[in-house]
Amino acid sequence: MRAGGSSDPMGGAGGWGVPARVAADRAVTGAGSWAAGMGWSQDLFRALCRALSKDVKEQVGTDRFGNKYYCIPEYKNWRGHTVRERRIVEAANKREVDYEVGDIPTEWEAWIRRTRKTPPTMEEILKNEKYREEIKIKSKDFYEKGKLLSKENNEELLAPPVQTQIKGHASAPYFGKEEPSAAPTSTGKTFQPGSWMPQDGKSHNQ
Repeated sequence: MRAGGSSDPMGGAGGWGVPARVAADRAVTGAGSWAAGMGWSQDLFRALCRALSKDVKEQVGTDRFGNKYYCIPEYKNWRGHTVRERRIVEAANKREVDYEVGDIPTEWEAWIRRTRKTPPTMEEILKNEKYREEIKIKSKDFYEKGKLLSKENNEELLAPPVQTQIKGHASAPYFGKEEPSAAPTSTGKTFQPGSWMPQDGKSHNQ
């Protein structure tokens, strides 16, 4: 035994021999390698799951507001379960949850809600917008014409009635000054003789 030393012939400071130190270092290194290996395995597992799930969105279009539309096709995951197709919109200026009806084109809204199968094209959207604008203008013109016609009808209904003169048993519009009639007239209870009109000279001589 060396003075001030360890009783271990391979001893060192703290009573650890060289073989013991090497074994400890290897144990620590092995544990670190195992942990690193586990982390790498988990990353690989996640990547493999993503590859098998095919959960990858495909951009199918963009509208004039800058909103982007994506489709995640139907697929079977690694467990064999069928995952339904998903349709999503990536908002240009606001979150998807903040969108309300009318904030995106009608055609894209129909696609998101699955009331149409295929995504709309920009040409289709512009054509439909032009058609809707024409219908709006025609509806406005029709409303204005109907309002004018209604006003004219009301004016006719409010016009004063035409003055009439009753002769005999018939009614007729009366215009101008009444002229005497040679024929007698009757209104039922009253009798009015005809006015006398002188004959010309020739008929008198005869």
